[in-house]
Amino acid sequence: MRFCKFLLVSCLSVVSLVSQAETVKGLYQVREPVNGQSPEERDQATQRALDTLVLRLTGDPKAAQNPGLAAIRKDPQQIISQYGFEAGPPEVLKVDFDPGTTEQALRRAGLALWGANRPSILGWWLNDTTEGSSLVGDGQASAAPLRRAAQHRGLPLRLPLADLNEQIVATAPNLEGADSGPLLAASERYNADALLAVHAKEEGGQWQAKWQLWLGDKKEAGSVQGADQAAVADAVMLAVNERLAPRFVAKPGASSAQLLEVQGMNLEHYAALGRLLEPFGGRVQSVDGDRIVYRVNGSAEQLRAQLSLARLQEAPAAQAPTPAVPVQPAAGGAVPAPAPAPAATPQLRFRW
Repeated sequence: MRFCKFLLVSCLSVVSLVSQAETVKGLYQVREPVNGQSPEERDQATQRALDTLVLRLTGDPKAAQNPGLAAIRKDPQQIISQYGFEAGPPEVLKVDFDPGTTEQALRRAGLALWGANRPSILGWWLNDTTEGSSLVGDGQASAAPLRRAAQHRGLPLRLPLADLNEQIVATAPNLEGADSGPLLAASERYNADALLAVHAKEEGGQWQAKWQLWLGDKKEAGSVQGADQAAVADAVMLAVNERLAPRFVAKPGASSAQLLEVQGMNLEHYAALGRLLEPFGGRVQSVDGDRIVYRVNGSAEQLRAQLSLARLQEAPAAQAPTPAVPVQPAAGGAVPAPAPAPAATPQLRFRW
């Protein structure tokens, strides 16, 4: 009963997420470089901004060409709240998309969205140039292209302090090696969800980078190229977005209704969980003490990935006894077989 009262006043309370996941700020604001402010240049930059936003929200490089978005592509102003130019260098067109109408348009097109609550990423980034190697640290000028690229691709990026001890650990062999142990140990102080290791090199006026990403027990890796540091940083963040999104986005037709039970609830947990379950259409079904049951739409794997951001622990599935079906003897003494019990909705159980 006490928890039910908490639910009634939760909208009046300001609480912080108990997970390390972060709410991406400016998710619906896109900046695209421009060459002047002519109407043609503005229209082209607006189209690029729309493509950037759709990819940012879905993680699907083909989503922007979805036939259901044809009307929006023809007239993006339908989902734009405001735009304007910002002086450079480089000069950019800043486009603010309206979250509500944008989400409606994408969902009408049959696209599933990745919510604003995303895993925090600690980036170990080593640059190799003709002047030597340097680890990019928080507050350094070299961090600016990385932060812009992460924002452009909708990722919450953190950077280490890059002190002497961290420079000793973040070497090229450790960044490119299969053993993440040394970097994981150095990352504990930052308490992030994911670990990104990048070794970028400048050769012949071009940049190339090898990257590895660890999130839980999953590892992703790849390599990219770019004309300069900003381009290679954007290419890395784009690749990371495309690898992470499928873990958290429930594709239409590929998910099913689930009953999710969570124990150990309080007001703070309720607010945090509501944000985490928003992409899955979480709806409260019942409340019993500190136990709450949600109905959600998504695969078990995606729900596990999302709830891991809040450090929830999965509990063994409940073994609910099948209710006995009374059997009445039929004429002649024969005993008919009982009717099969209806199939139960799959249920996941977690606790704080």
